[in-house]
Order: sequence, then structure tokens, then C-alpha cells
Amino acid sequence: MRTLLMTPSRLIMLPLAAALLLAISACSKAPETESTHAPTAEHAESGEADHAEGAEAHAEAGEEGEAAKPVKMDEAALKAAGIKLQTLQPSSLSEELRAPGEVVDSAYGTTLITPRVESLVVRRHAKLGDEVRAGAPLVTLASVEVSDAQADLRIAEQEWRRVSALGREAVAGRRINEAKVAVERARAKAQAYGLPGTSSGSVNGQFTLTAPHAGRLTEDDFVVGERIEPGKALFRLVDESTVWVDAKLPSGTASRIEAGSAATIVVGGEHLVGKVLRSAHRTSEATRNASVRVEVPNEGDRLHGGDFVEVYFEAAPAANTDNKSATQLAVPTDALVQLEGETVVFRRNRAGALEPVPVRVGEVIGDRTVIREGLKAGDNVVVAGAFAVKSQILKAQLGEGHGH
Repeated sequence: MRTLLMTPSRLIMLPLAAALLLAISACSKAPETESTHAPTAEHAESGEADHAEGAEAHAEAGEEGEAAKPVKMDEAALKAAGIKLQTLQPSSLSEELRAPGEVVDSAYGTTLITPRVESLVVRRHAKLGDEVRAGAPLVTLASVEVSDAQADLRIAEQEWRRVSALGREAVAGRRINEAKVAVERARAKAQAYGLPGTSSGSVNGQFTLTAPHAGRLTEDDFVVGERIEPGKALFRLVDESTVWVDAKLPSGTASRIEAGSAATIVVGGEHLVGKVLRSAHRTSEATRNASVRVEVPNEGDRLHGGDFVEVYFEAAPAANTDNKSATQLAVPTDALVQLEGETVVFRRNRAGALEPVPVRVGEVIGDRTVIREGLKAGDNVVVAGAFAVKSQILKAQLGEGHGH
């Protein structure tokens, strides 16, 4: 058997050869590793892009799928939300004018309670703010002139009764005529002082002023014991069942308000119907406004002199505008809402649901807007609470579009 002897030089070469072989092996495998993983990165980038495009497409599809859909509400829900519907009918619209107004007492129902002779206030029977009936006593006065008138009337009535009882057989006709004239003159004098036409039996000069009609005492300007001159107003008695409202409008506009036309008075959220009495023919130099007077039945004592109100008139067309007498469809302006970039009105369809209908609108006349396209006569549409319907539709969209 032969024994292999390794010299020191050969021992050194063995590790070098092994290292060389490992290096060559590594070089030959590197391209394989690079070529193996490179396509994987490209595939990842491509996959991410495809996923993004798919998500965007899904989002777009979702948005298109969230178009406004009808919403169904029962009568209880409609009432709770304040939603009101109305059937559309063509109507002739006139322009509505708004003006500030002030309530004033009707002069036709106002009386100043005044003495017709110099007198002294003896007793008060009513006070400021009282509501009195016709014939109610208001104030008792005393006067020397009234005392003389009472005495003259009493004497004249006694003489007239005496000669009338004797007759023409016992009394000359001239004496009878003189007695008749005397009693008539005494009665006229008493009535001129505000006394009744017959003697009360008293000649103390006291007399009582009474209410000529029912109403409220709105002014009270005297004290007991005060000496009153003839013609001074002690009370102002106002029948408040009917009041006037003076509305201020530009002179050019006031001429378009016709006497006898209707007007609406708004006070504290309440609407009262009145009638135009007249339009002023004089323009204020300071404000350049004219006054239009409206007569208003004051049911429930809602209006009082000095109150400020709003007045709405239906005005005749201006002379320089076309008179569009043809009827046209119109809805309250509050019935129009913006939904998905369009002006819509909510209409009840055959299934009973409220659906948004895009419309083309025309001019605004008062609180109504003309509908040019989109609706027809007979459609049942929402005229109040449109924003509540819009809110329900938007809630339904959010529920369908974002529930996954």
C-alpha cells in the first residue's frame, strides 16, 4: 500500500481551490435569482394598479347607483314632518306687493264725548280702557246754563199741559200757539246742551253724558272738579270691530292698487283679510310715498290703533308691461329645492311615493314661481315641507351607497 504524502504547498492550495469553486457557483446562480424575482415585482405593481382602477370603477358605479330615488311616507309621517301636498291647477297670477302699514282707528266708528256748554265735572262713571255699551253713563257735569235750560223746559211743559187740557173753548188760539212754541223752544235748547227732550223734574244743572254707541274708551283727559270748556273732549269712544290700516307705497305703485280690491294684513303670524277703501291722491314730500287705506274687520280684537303690520296687495299690471292674462301653472317658491344640481319639485307618483321632478321655472310673482316645464295640471306636488322630503331622500342614498 502506497502512502500519499501531502507537502505543505499542496495543503495551502486546497482551500484556495474550494473558495474558487464557491465563487464560480455563486456567479452562475445570481442571474437565476434576479431573473426569478424581477417578474414578481412587476406583477405586484401591475396588481396594485389593477386594484386601484377596479376600486375607482366601483366607486363610480356606486355614485351612479345612488341617484335620487322616490321616498314613501304615510300620512302620519307627512303630518309629523309638516309636509303638505296640493293638486296643481292653472291659475291667473297677479303681482303681489308688500308694504308696511299702521293701524288707525276708523273715523266712522269714533266719537269724541264733549260738553256743549261750560260745566264742572261732578262724577266719573267710566275710565280709560273700559268697553261700554250704547247708552251707558260716562260722566256727570253741572252747569248754570243747563240749570236755566232745565227750569225753562219745566215751566214750558207745565204751561203746555195746562192750556192743552183747557182746550180752545176756554183758551184763545193765540195763547195755545204761544205755549206750543215755548215748549218746543225749551226742548230745543235743552237738546242743544245735550239734555233729553223732556223735563226730568230737577233744575240743579246736573246732566250726564252717555255713550252714543258701543265701543272702547281709548282717551280719558279730565279729573273730577275740573272746569270744562265747551267742545273739550273728555273721552274718545272707538268702535274697534272695524279698523283702518294705512299702508305706505311709492306713488307710482300706489296707483296700481284698485279701490275695492282685497288686501291681506299680517300681524304676529296671523293673516286678516281687508278691503281697499281708497288710494291717496297726495304724495308725501318727505318720503315720496302715498298712503293706501284698508278697512279690516277686527275679529278677536287683534288690531289696535298704533300697531305696525305688513300689508300685501294684489296689484294690477303696470301700464308699460304686458298683461299676461293666460292661466299658468305655479307653485309656492318654497316648494322648489336644489337636488343633484337641478331645481326639482317633489311629486307623488302612482305608487304613492314622493319623487323629485326636475323643472324649468319662470318668473316669480309674489310668493309663487311659474313652472314652464316638468309638471302638468293634475299633478299632486309637495307645496310645504320640501326640505324635509329632500332630507329623507339624502338619508336613503347614504344608507344604500355606504352600507358595505
